[in-house]
Formats: sequence, structure tokens, C-alpha cells
Amino acid sequence: MLWSLLKIVLFVAVVAALTVGAGYIMESQGGIQITAGGYEFNLGPLQSVIAVILLVIALYVIFKLVSLLIAVLKFINGDSTALSRYFDRNRERKGYQALSEGLLALASGEGKLAMAKAQKADRYLHKPGLTNLLTAQAAEMTGDTRKAEEVYKKLITNDETRFVGIRGMMKQKLARGDTDTALKLAERAFAIKPKHPEIQDTLLMLQAQKHDWRGARATLSAKLKHGSMPRDVYKRRDAVLALSEAKDIFAEDKPIEAREAAIASAKGSPDLIPGACMAARSYIAKNEPKKAVRVLKKAWSVQPHPDLAAAFAEIKPEETPAERMKRFRTLTTIKPEHRETRLLRAELALAAEDFPEARRAMGDLVEREPDARVLTVMAAIARGEGAGDAEVRGWLAKALSAPRGPQWVCDSCHQIHGEWTPVCENCGGFDTLSWTTPPQTDAARPGAEMLPLIVGGSDEAPAAAPADTGETHEILTPNPPTGPGREAAEEASETPVEDAEEVSGEGDAEREKEEAK
Repeated sequence: MLWSLLKIVLFVAVVAALTVGAGYIMESQGGIQITAGGYEFNLGPLQSVIAVILLVIALYVIFKLVSLLIAVLKFINGDSTALSRYFDRNRERKGYQALSEGLLALASGEGKLAMAKAQKADRYLHKPGLTNLLTAQAAEMTGDTRKAEEVYKKLITNDETRFVGIRGMMKQKLARGDTDTALKLAERAFAIKPKHPEIQDTLLMLQAQKHDWRGARATLSAKLKHGSMPRDVYKRRDAVLALSEAKDIFAEDKPIEAREAAIASAKGSPDLIPGACMAARSYIAKNEPKKAVRVLKKAWSVQPHPDLAAAFAEIKPEETPAERMKRFRTLTTIKPEHRETRLLRAELALAAEDFPEARRAMGDLVEREPDARVLTVMAAIARGEGAGDAEVRGWLAKALSAPRGPQWVCDSCHQIHGEWTPVCENCGGFDTLSWTTPPQTDAARPGAEMLPLIVGGSDEAPAAAPADTGETHEILTPNPPTGPGREAAEEASETPVEDAEEVSGEGDAEREKEEAK
């Protein structure tokens, strides 16, 4: 550092001295007189300046020749690299200049220029660890995947660049959809650098897609160990993996192991609804209903869900509707204003043929959240109270064009799933499904807006919002009631699409008859 500063100061001083001397000579009248060996030379002002410039050039050439002579003497003395160092300095300077220009071209999106600069830098530097990486990235930018793959294979052969080569090959295999090879490469990369966050995430995603739940849990533990994942997120995702492992074990007819894994997942993350349901059913199978109730109550306090209510009903499947309403107060007293709690109370009241209680339980859901399930329950209430077919069909017609309500929706790609899965079927995201209302679209089913006019509707029925049609949840009744309650339950549990399509067909037939007349 100090030596560099001294050289800069010396250079500035020499330039300043030459400038002052040249100015002095140009301003003088006589010029310069040189006497040497009996000869006398008289130089004018301009000639003097030229002579000074030539003298500086001569001194530079002499300095270079002296440096070369010193390198030759060192080479003769036994230093075999003295001459190569002398000639390599200029080549190294050109190589690093080409490398920097290639990096700038790569950053600016000029792939072909970056590849040319990389080849030039390789000629001068002979450092494939640097130039091959630049060549591979430039080849990927230009779309030359074959060239990029060749370069990545060269990088794998070098210990210093092996991780970079494996990572590049892994990304190429993922882009081609070759997940089997990508998984093997990710495992090799993870063995080299277990702290690398991108490799951790990629390996975890591929293991989840291949249903390697134990391997995924080991990778998840490594993420927690190396500090790349918060502990609360780790608990949630470990519970997801434990539940997925339990499902696979259950499919292999190993119920005891599946029960233990399901119970472990419920303890790890009580807000994981499928895990709580499976754990509750495991406790029911072990004849431990109190533990099942405790698990379901804890999950319901986090997020009420129809699957939790269905699992709660399985604790005592032979009870009467009145007994079930009484026992379900354990759940309905938790978050009583939640929409799922209200719908659960309404469905239980329908099963017990207590239609006024069912209407009271619905409250203002028809105004606030008129989705297909809410409107179908209202159709069942209307049928149970003795309303006419026109009013019931009016509710069902509105349910046809109403939003579907909360569903399992992927947070990344917004794909709707019929049931919970640990990996999104569309984008492959891990633990991205949430029980939420999907985004509504402006497109309505053709002719849906005419259905209320065709079939007639109730004055209490709200205006329907356009969206896709969905299935409704079945009423939780072990023994179907007789009389109006049975008809109401059947109306509520059926999918409204079928009835509405029949109604639409009848209306189309009537219009065709009128047009024919």
C-alpha cells in the first residue's frame, strides 16, 4: 500500500518536473547547447522538448531491457519461472480485463459478448474455475443448454468448483423436468454444503414430491440446525411431514405406526386440520375419546373447520340428533360467531328438525357471506318450514351462481384442491395449501342470472354473487330423521348444481314451446 503511494507520488513529481522544464525551454530564447566528445550541439526550444520526450522513451526502454536482463540472469541462476513471470504480467492484465468485461456483459444481458470475453480471458489466464463459470452462465443466457451442460461437467471434475457444477446441473435438470436426477444432484450438493439455503429448499421440495418424508424431515432438521428456518415454521412443516408419513403408512396397512405419526403431527402443530382429524380418529380407534375431544377442541379454537366437526361426530356415531346437539356444545361454545360454528349449529338443528333454531343459528350469514353452502342450508330450512317448491328452488338457483366458499387453495398459484395435500398438485409448492375463500372471477355461468326469474325466488333470498359452483357439506346426522326433517336434510346435502340444471332445462323447454307458437 505504501509502495503504491510512493510510486504514484513519484510519477506525479516526474510529470510536473517535465512539464515545468518543457515550459521553461519553450520560453527561453537560446535553447540548449550540448558539448560531448569535441562535438557541440545547439537545440532550439522545440527541438529541446522533442529531445526530452525521446529521452524519456529511451529511459523506459532501457528500464524494460534491464528488467528483462535481470529475469534472464535469474533464469540462468536457477529460477525457472523468472522469464515466465516477466511475460505473464501483461497477459494476466489482458486476461483480467477481458474477464471483467465479460462479467459486465453478463450483467447487462449480452450473452454472446460475455461468452466471447470468457473465451478471451481463458486464453490469457488459463484459470478454468473462473472462465468456465462465466461461459456456462453466458451459454444459459443465450439458450445454449448443451454448451452449459458441458461446462458444468468440467466444473464438477474440479474440487474447488464441484459444488458450482452440481448446482448448475441440478437447475438444468429441474428446468427439463428430470426430477429424479435433480434429486440425486441436490443430495450431492447438500452433502458438500449443508448450510446452503437454496439447496436445502430444493432438496426439501424434491423429497416431498417423491414422498420421501423421512428424508424431508432430516433436511428440515438441518435447516433448523443451521439457522435458515424459524422454530415455529419448523414445527408446522415437521407436523405436515409427519402427517404425510402417517398417511403413507396407513396406506401400507400399518395402522399403529400411522396413529403414532398422526398424534405426533397434531402435537407439533395444532392448527394442522388434517393432522388433528387423523389424530382424533387414532384416539377413537384406541378407545380414548377424551383425548380425541381435547385434540379437536384445540384445533377448533385455532380454526373451525367442517372436517373437525365430522371427526367430532365420529366419537359417538349412534347418538340421536338431540343428543348430538347437546354434545356439540363443547365445540359450538368456542368461537360462537364464526361462520363454521353457525353453519354447524344450523345443520345440527336441521338434523333435529328444529327449523326455527336453524334459522336463528344462520343469523346474517345470508347477507354477509351468501356462498353455495349457506344458500343450500337456507333451502333446507325453507323446505323444513313448509315453503313451496318455488321458494326452495329459488334458493338452489341462487346457490348455483354463488361463490363456493372456503376451500383448500394454494397460496402460490391459487389452485383449488378438493382435499388437503402436503404438495400443491399444480405448482409443486410444499405446505402452501390454506383453508380460505378463492379469488372470485367476474365470469358467470351462462344463463345463471336468469334462473331466479325462471323458477321464482324467495323475497328473503339475497342477490347472488357470480362464481363457480361447489359442493356443500353433509349434515352431521347419524340416523336420518323422518318427515320434513329428512326432506330438508336431503335437500341440503345434495349438490345444488344438479337441481338448478334441471330447473334451467325446464325453463328452456317452456321458452321453446312459446317461440314455436
